[in-house]
Amino acid sequence: MYSRLIGTGSYLPGPAVGNDDLARRGIDTNDEWISTRTGIKFRYLANEGQTASDLALEASRRALAAAGLQAADLDLIIVATSTPDYIFPSTACLLQSKLGNQGATAFDVQAVCSGFVYALTIADKFIRSGSHRRALVVGAEVFSHILDWSDRGTCVLFGDGAGAVILEAAEKPGILATALHADGAHHGILSVPGSINNGQVTGDPFLRMDGQAVFKFAVRVLAEVAGECCQAAGIDASAIDWLIPHQANIRILEATAKKMKMSMEKVVVTVDRHGNTSAASVPLALDEAMRDGRIQSGQKLLLEGVGGGFTWGAVLLEV
Repeated sequence: MYSRLIGTGSYLPGPAVGNDDLARRGIDTNDEWISTRTGIKFRYLANEGQTASDLALEASRRALAAAGLQAADLDLIIVATSTPDYIFPSTACLLQSKLGNQGATAFDVQAVCSGFVYALTIADKFIRSGSHRRALVVGAEVFSHILDWSDRGTCVLFGDGAGAVILEAAEKPGILATALHADGAHHGILSVPGSINNGQVTGDPFLRMDGQAVFKFAVRVLAEVAGECCQAAGIDASAIDWLIPHQANIRILEATAKKMKMSMEKVVVTVDRHGNTSAASVPLALDEAMRDGRIQSGQKLLLEGVGGGFTWGAVLLEV
């Protein structure tokens, strides 16, 4: 038994917010400063009161429609998010309720920007085991809720959004290989080091990042895990039709492609228009490339994520 991708969907909230729009909001920045360092031109920000499950709902409906399925057909729902609606219940259970599904296994995965790759790998294992047949896997984030808008080194980088895919049991392989890793010794270079204790926020409730350390770590492990996945599947990296990495920074994408000896023409890039949407970035990019026709049936895709923890991973699949 294998799992195959049969539908994708995505959702971006509200109008696009440009770099100069941020400057007009009082942030000490400008378009040239952001775009030359990151490649980011626009991002989307959730409206007041809009939550991760709200964004996930729209993306999930579109993925279900693409797959020709109803919510009742699902027996597994996994949501990757670092910005859940509540401490509990899980965002997956809230999404399940909004979709009108009853009885499916539902839970969240927290691996920050690697979250979707982690969740997709987990869903693949469930389906391969024979215990489940149809999975909804979602990456949904409202990072605007955890940004310090006075810190221009971080607040200009992130955006909100959601992406979703449907996996279904199949006799023919779809997901060919997966690899997941983590090293908690590096937890301090990207974190939100706060918590709620007795009704009070303790520590720091905002995202903090050592940008240079994250860059160096990301470039190294993304190239390594790509090679690991290709080796596990018995293919050469040159056989990959499309690389869909976590959309953190154009320089990371370019450096990863260079290490893999891959042309940027084979890399799906959305960071310029979406910013860094954490666990949502890979499925957002995947859905865009599926819908605009770049990705064709029979092609091989390598999805990659790297994020706080530190976590990293990859999924190699054929569509």
